[in-house]
Parts: sequence; C-alpha cells; structure tokens
Amino acid sequence: MNATATQTLKDRWIAFREQNPKTRIRDAANQLKVSEGELVAACTGSAVKHIRNEFPAFVQRMPELGKVMVLTRNENCVIERKGVFEMINTENKHVGTVLGKDIDLRMFFSRWKFGFSVGDDAATGFKRSWQIFDAQGTAIVKIYPTDLTNLAAWDQLERDFVTAEQLNVITVSPAPEPKVFAQEADTAAFLQEWSVLQDTHDFFPLLMKYKLSRVHALEIAAGKFARRVENDCVKTILQDAAQSGLEIMVFVGNPGNIEIHTGPVQKILEIPSWINVMDPDFNLHLKTDGIAQCWVVEKPSADGVITSVEVFDATGEMIVQFFGKRKPGSPELEDWRTLTAKL
Repeated sequence: MNATATQTLKDRWIAFREQNPKTRIRDAANQLKVSEGELVAACTGSAVKHIRNEFPAFVQRMPELGKVMVLTRNENCVIERKGVFEMINTENKHVGTVLGKDIDLRMFFSRWKFGFSVGDDAATGFKRSWQIFDAQGTAIVKIYPTDLTNLAAWDQLERDFVTAEQLNVITVSPAPEPKVFAQEADTAAFLQEWSVLQDTHDFFPLLMKYKLSRVHALEIAAGKFARRVENDCVKTILQDAAQSGLEIMVFVGNPGNIEIHTGPVQKILEIPSWINVMDPDFNLHLKTDGIAQCWVVEKPSADGVITSVEVFDATGEMIVQFFGKRKPGSPELEDWRTLTAKL
C-alpha cells in the first residue's frame, strides 16, 4: 500500500467513525477491508508512533508504569484486567510469562510483529495505549493507563522504544496455513495417555503427539473425560460464581497472548448477544451467539482431577476457558466441581 493510499485509509477511517461512532475498530477494519494494524499504522503521526520490535525488553519495563489495564481478545471474547505487572520472565524462547495477583499473561513473542504507542486523538478516536499486532495486523494485546498509572514513566518508555523511522504503512503477511489434524487416531492409546496425565500443561503436547484438534480430542473422550453441555453454561457459571462468591479462573487468548483472571466475579450484565462481567478491576465481554459448543473436561494431575469448562466457536477455536481458582500443589475447589457437575 503506498503513502497516498494509506492517507486515504486514514481519511476513510475518520469518515467511517463519523457515520458509525459505536463500531469497534476491529469490526471497522473488516468493513474497510484492511487489518486493524494497517488502520492504526495509517494514522502514524502525532497520535501514533511505531515502537521497536524488542518486545521482551519492552514487557520487562511494564512494572515502571504502575497500575494499568491489559486487554486481550479474540473474535468472540474480550478480557480486560487492571493491575500492576509483577513477576516477569522473558527468558523462555517459546513463551514469556507475567505472574501476579492481578496481571497474569502467557506471551508468545514469536507472534508479536508490530507495536505502536498510541495517544489520545479525537479525530481518530484513539485512546492512549500500547498496541501490539501480529504479522497479519491482528491485535494481540493492548495496554491502557488508569488513574494510578505513572505517566512520566509511560512517556519515558515511549522515548526509549520509539523507532527512528515512522511510516504510515505496514506490510502484513497472509494468514498462515491452517494446521492439518489427523482424522483418525489410535484412540485407545490416546485415552490411556490422557488417563495418566500428571500436569494439565501436558495436555497440549499430548494433542500434538496424536495430531488431534482439541474438539476432536474431546469427542474421542466423550463419556470418559469429557461431556458436552449446553451453550448457555457460561451464563450459569458466571451467575452462580457471582451469587456464591466462588473464585474462578478465566482464560481468554489468541495466538499471541493468553490473559488470565483469577478471583471472584460480581456484576454480571446480560444484553442481547453478549454476557459481561463489569467489575472495577475485571471486565469480560463474551459474544454468546459466537458460541458453537461447550465441554466439561476432566484432566488427571498430581493434585487430583482438574475440571475445566471449554467454550469453542464454529471453527473449533477456543473462545474462553474456565477453572476453579487453584494453585499448583493444591486440589481443585469442591464448590467448583459441584458447579460443573450440575451443568
């Protein structure tokens, strides 16, 4: 895309916003037939600046900012968690981690391609934030200030990471080829290995070993380790947890980042096609008509059986995953097991 076309894209975005002020930028980009990352890049200038692709070092600086809000989303779910970055590990070449009582992330840096420092701008509708995109221009994670953010540290971070070259265009790549999964598998061997799992983190390598999609694996395990439940189970989980005070874990992710909330949920708000958690430091926005199937799944571990509720879209992609609150070395909460048993 040349500079003239990009400038036209910025003008088109501003015009689109005037006509559709409530349309989210991700959906607007689809309607304008570009990626969200291209749309942000098209506004490079006073409000948008490119930052260097040195993301592990960038994340290591996050504690300087104090309390922020971290947003991760996929096509059907948005998670927003406020808090302070605490324990950060970016040494593992496969996954970086942020661990803390509020901000809890699993970051797959190989997917992180484009980064921007975004400022408040009335014309484009942008709010101050850090925004990270993958090679296709799809948003991976966004970080916003709160009333308690150290804005002087924020400004210093921008000065330290902004690039010398500021083009109003990025070159996005085609989407990678979808994974090819086995249509048939040695189901007896697969289920036997499932039955002796010692850690829930070993489940994904098990799927890879047998070249199984997650949904196919659950279908194989139906009646033994998995059972399909109604698509409105998310509403039941959230409302029951809110009423009882049960603390849960909520995992929402995309190929570049997984964000986790651990704790109670309180204010549950249902509107047409959406169910939301609207708590002071935790928001969840789940598009209910994007849910194609839900499963209750049991995985053995050294701490006993661990039960999850896994929610998928029509393509078999995970939308959201729920657990009872727990730490390694501790058994599952009985109240969580009781809740999932009645779904």
